[in-house]
Amino acid sequence: MLAVLLGLVFTAVELLPGDAASASSERGDSAADLRARRHLLGLDRPVWERFWDWMTALPTGDLGTSARGRKVTDLLSDPFPNTLVLGATAFVLTVLASLALGCWAASRPGGLADRLIGHVSTAAFAVPEFVVAVGLLLALSLWTGWLPAVTLTGADGAPADWTMLIMPVLALVIPQTGWNTRIVRGALADQARTPHVEAAHLDGLPVHRIILRHALPGAVPAIATGIATSTGMLLGGAVVVETLFNYPGIGSVLAAAVAGRDTPLIAGVVVCAGAAISLVLLAADLVRARTLGVRP
Repeated sequence: MLAVLLGLVFTAVELLPGDAASASSERGDSAADLRARRHLLGLDRPVWERFWDWMTALPTGDLGTSARGRKVTDLLSDPFPNTLVLGATAFVLTVLASLALGCWAASRPGGLADRLIGHVSTAAFAVPEFVVAVGLLLALSLWTGWLPAVTLTGADGAPADWTMLIMPVLALVIPQTGWNTRIVRGALADQARTPHVEAAHLDGLPVHRIILRHALPGAVPAIATGIATSTGMLLGGAVVVETLFNYPGIGSVLAAAVAGRDTPLIAGVVVCAGAAISLVLLAADLVRARTLGVRP
């Protein structure tokens, strides 16, 4: 899947107007200068040949050289860990909030809390991350001054203060919590119709014990799969959120790479994000297989 995705990236960049040579050219460069730069960057070679060379170097950890002459691994060594911190924090908070809200709603089926959580979670998921980010900027920064509007970086390239993570994390957590709360609630509703859960109700066990001890373990496979699929949306939303909050992640790197038609740098960002998403999906498959007692 990752190889196919990278092939699409190379093809898509090739179809964009212009190329890295023209995007990085200086004013006054002649046509001969552009041809020489295209030859230097290898842009006069077929795209499939450049893709093959890049893919064969990938297993050694070589992500190629950007159009500006710097190693892609060097360009991503600082921003990608920052994006991982942002995405991992948002992921953990999303899981905790979704489980808490989903279990709360399932403990009162058809009640006020169940209906309210259902409506709010649907509305939260329907709102894009950039809209949530703008709302947070207005409410928590411009109107109240509680949090800084932009992220300042320290000497190590990371955010200078942990409070600068709050709004970017919330902008990612709110929509994905809405999505995953619906998944948790639906999985628990399916488990509520199973014989062992119905028997637990007939035995008069407390509702919270039925949810945690009887329904939730059986719902884990569906919940794990649903939450894992939101990883891609978290990292995809992070690109937009990082730009809005001036967060030092891969969002600004990717935007600059697309503007500069820098194929190796774009592919480097995609392979790092794709590898992280693939690992989370693999972990979800292993959890599902272990829970169901199936050999992975």
